[in-house]
Amino acid sequence: MKEIPLRIEIGDWASLSRDAASVRQTVFVEEQGVPPELEMDDQDAHCVHVVAYGPDDAPLGTGRLLPDGHIGRMAVHKQARGAGVGGAILGALIEVGRDAGHAELLLNAQTHATGFYQAQGFVAFGETFLDAGLPHVAMRLRLADDPAV
Repeated sequence: MKEIPLRIEIGDWASLSRDAASVRQTVFVEEQGVPPELEMDDQDAHCVHVVAYGPDDAPLGTGRLLPDGHIGRMAVHKQARGAGVGGAILGALIEVGRDAGHAELLLNAQTHATGFYQAQGFVAFGETFLDAGLPHVAMRLRLADDPAV
């Protein structure tokens, strides 16, 4: 799929909740069957959120960065996958993490998406596990040159 022009918004839950929640509802709850009570949590108010908008200003994807350096709730509408949306969101989250001084960023990737994250420099570690009934693997991206990190 050809890359599409995007507008990336970075902000808090108060400013981006409507659009971020809409994408997450469609992708996680409706498409993947994640129970709504597992998808929504009390962490959103503490995170930096990113929403990608298409040329018509419709939200196409979202992700969040927790204060401890965990990236989560990465979701892109099915019709926008393969068009650079996820990469743009992840790139924005990585920059936010770098600017916040994190030495590394962590995420739990659905196993079908590990190739996407590996292409962005993330490395898998540990065993596969289930989260909301879906197989996941932990991944990390080192931002600092310190080998002890």
